[in-house]
Amino acid sequence: MVNKQNFEKAFSKQHMKASIFIVFTLLAGFAGMAQDTTIKKREVSVTSTFKPSLKEAAKININPTPPVPDTTRPRLQYIIPNQNLAFAFQPGSLKPLALQVDTGGRWNNDSYIKAGFGSLSTPYIQAGLSVGDGKTLGLNAYAKHYSSKGKLPYQDVMHTNIDLDAFVQTSKNLEWNARFGGVQEKYNKYGFQPSTLEFPKDSLNIKYQSWKGRLAFHNINRTEFGISYAPEMKIDVFNDQLSNSENNSYVNLPLTKTIGTQFEVDLALEANHATYKPEGKSTITNNFVTASPSILYKSSNVNIQAGIKPSWDNGNFKLFPNVMAVFSSADDRVSFQAGWLGYMRYSGFQYMANYNPYIWAPATTSNTWIEERYAGLKGSIGDHFSYSAKVGYNKVNNQPLYINDTLSGKSFEVINEPEMKVVNFTGELGYTVGEQFSVISNLAFNRYKLQQNDKAWGLLPLEWNTRLTVQVLKDLYVNANLYAFDGPWSLNKTGRRDLPAAMDLSAGLEFKVVNNVKLWAQFNNVFNKEYQRWNQYPTYGFNFLGGVVFSFAQKN
Repeated sequence: MVNKQNFEKAFSKQHMKASIFIVFTLLAGFAGMAQDTTIKKREVSVTSTFKPSLKEAAKININPTPPVPDTTRPRLQYIIPNQNLAFAFQPGSLKPLALQVDTGGRWNNDSYIKAGFGSLSTPYIQAGLSVGDGKTLGLNAYAKHYSSKGKLPYQDVMHTNIDLDAFVQTSKNLEWNARFGGVQEKYNKYGFQPSTLEFPKDSLNIKYQSWKGRLAFHNINRTEFGISYAPEMKIDVFNDQLSNSENNSYVNLPLTKTIGTQFEVDLALEANHATYKPEGKSTITNNFVTASPSILYKSSNVNIQAGIKPSWDNGNFKLFPNVMAVFSSADDRVSFQAGWLGYMRYSGFQYMANYNPYIWAPATTSNTWIEERYAGLKGSIGDHFSYSAKVGYNKVNNQPLYINDTLSGKSFEVINEPEMKVVNFTGELGYTVGEQFSVISNLAFNRYKLQQNDKAWGLLPLEWNTRLTVQVLKDLYVNANLYAFDGPWSLNKTGRRDLPAAMDLSAGLEFKVVNNVKLWAQFNNVFNKEYQRWNQYPTYGFNFLGGVVFSFAQKN
C-alpha cells in the first residue's frame, strides 16, 4: 500500500514537470510570433542569369597550292683549280730525244711493267707499283730508264729516275704525305763546230744527279674554328758529279680561316735557303722570305682575292701585289679572270741545267722576281668544247739567258738579264668526248723587251702544241702530238742568229692482245727534220720504239 502511494506521488511530480515544460515551450513560440512585423524582410532579386562560355577560337583555313615545277638545273658549286691559264713564266725545254714515249690508254690496274726497244739503240723500261687501300694508306713507286745513240758523234743521252710517293691518315682529320726521288742524266756536248775538232771524251761528258724529298701534312676537313692548314718542306740536292753542287731547302706554311660562308682569310709564309758551291770558288748563298696575307670573297659567281706579299731577297725588301678575281656567268659557261700578282723563284744551277743541259756551271746564282698582270677568258660551249685565252704583261728581274761560248760553241754560258718585260698571250682550245676522242691545242706567244741584252737569248717567242687521242676500237688507242715553235735568238762567236722555226710530229698506238698484256709503239719526228732547239745542237731525226706492257691486277 505504501509502495503504491509512493509510486503515485512520484508519477504525479514527473507529470507536473513535463506539463510545465510544455507550457513554457508554447508560450515562447507565441512570444516569437508576437514580434513587430513592420520591418521589411531582406531578399535578393535575380534580374539575369550568367552562363559562362569560351570564346570561339579563330580557325586557320589552309588552302594547299601545288608547287610550281622547277625545270632549271641545280647549280652545284665546285672549287676546281684552274687548268687552263699558266701564270708562272716557266719556259719549256726539249731534250735530245724528240718526244718521250707516252701512251694514250687508260689503265685500270695500278701496277705495271712497260718495256721496249727502239731504232736508235734505245732500250726503254718503265715500272709502277701501287700498294695500300687508296683511302687511308697508300704507297706508289715509279721507275723509268731509257738511253739513245744518235747518228752524229757523241749524240748520246741516258735518263734514269725513281720516285716513291706515300700518304697515310693518322687520324680522322689528318693526312701525311711524303715523297722521295732521284734523277740521273748523262749527255755529251756534241754541238762543237767545226765538226773536225777533237776533244777528250771526258771533257764532253755531262752528268747530272739530283735527289729530292718532300714532307707535308694537312687537315682533311676544316677544324671547328674553320681553319685549314697544309705545311710542307722540300729539299733538293743537285750536282754535276764534278765539283759543282747545290742544295736547296724550301718551307711553306699556309693557313686559311673561313669567316661566315663567303669570306676567308689566308696567310702563307714561304722561306727558301739555297747554297751553291762552284768549282774552286766560295760558296754562294741565296735566301728569300715571303709573307702573303690576303682576304678572299667567294660566292656562286664571284671569287676575289685581295692581298699583298711583302718579301725579302737576301735582306732586300720588295712588296709584291697579290690580287686576283674571277667572274662567272649565271650558268658557269663563261668566266672572266684578271690578276696582278708577284712572287720569287730561285734560279739556281738545277733550274738552269733543267732548261738547257749544255751549259757551263754558272759563276753565280740569284733569286728571280716575277710580277704578272693578266686578264683572261675561259668557258665552254656545249658539253664537249672548251676554250681559254689570256693576255699578260710580265716583269722579270734576274732572268737567266743562254749564249754559245766563244771557243767551239759546244757549251753555253749563262748571263743574267737584270730586267725583262714580256707581253704574253696564251690560248687553248679543246674538244673531248669521254675517252673516245680528245684533242687539245695550246698556243703561247711571248714578246720580250730587255734592258741590258739585245735579245732574249735562248727563250722561245712562240710555241704551239696539239695533242690528239682517239679510241679506234675497244682495246685500240691512237695518239698524236704536234709540237711547233719559232726559233729563238742565239749568240755565238760569229754574231747573233735567229734559229728557224720547226715542227715535230709524233704518233703512237697501243692495243690489248690478252688480259693484262698490251703492245705499244711510238714514232717520233715523223717529218724527219733535224731541227735545232739550241744553236749547233740538231735533234734526232725519225726514230721509233715498240714493246709490251704487262699490268698486274690489284686486290683492294
